[in-house]
Amino acid sequence: MIVMVMGVSGSGKTTVGKLLAESLNWDFSDADDFHPPANIDKMSRGIPLEDGDRLPWLLQLQATIDRWLLENKNVVLACSALKASYREMLCRDKQRMKIVYLKGDFDLFATRLKNRENHYMKVDLLSSQFATLEEPKDAIIIDASQQLEVMVHQIQNHLTCD
Repeated sequence: MIVMVMGVSGSGKTTVGKLLAESLNWDFSDADDFHPPANIDKMSRGIPLEDGDRLPWLLQLQATIDRWLLENKNVVLACSALKASYREMLCRDKQRMKIVYLKGDFDLFATRLKNRENHYMKVDLLSSQFATLEEPKDAIIIDASQQLEVMVHQIQNHLTCD
């Protein structure tokens, strides 16, 4: 199974994803690691990515997800997946993939981003992320303002009940 933990920057995708993967004894992967250098450079300069920028990234993620499914790997993937079309591209097997949406408000995530060090995504891009966000209708929705352990526990409960 692949669990994709999605949301805007600062929602806790990587932190929650790593904790979830560790608790399940699964592999963890961060979609940020699949961005080409040009995308990282653009975001580092505070320039939002456009669909054309994201396409090579999405295609590489898609191929990786296909490989994981073929290999029957259990993976937690932290991925913004802001638009429904992106999730459609990435959700390669609806039976073996679950989407977890870390939902929260602008102020909470802005505070987190201001306190984040050594990351190319800065608070300047948060408005564009919220503008791009199309909230999923078919996801496990988790309140991202909760403590990390609570969020992980809620996700685990959803996964065992589904």
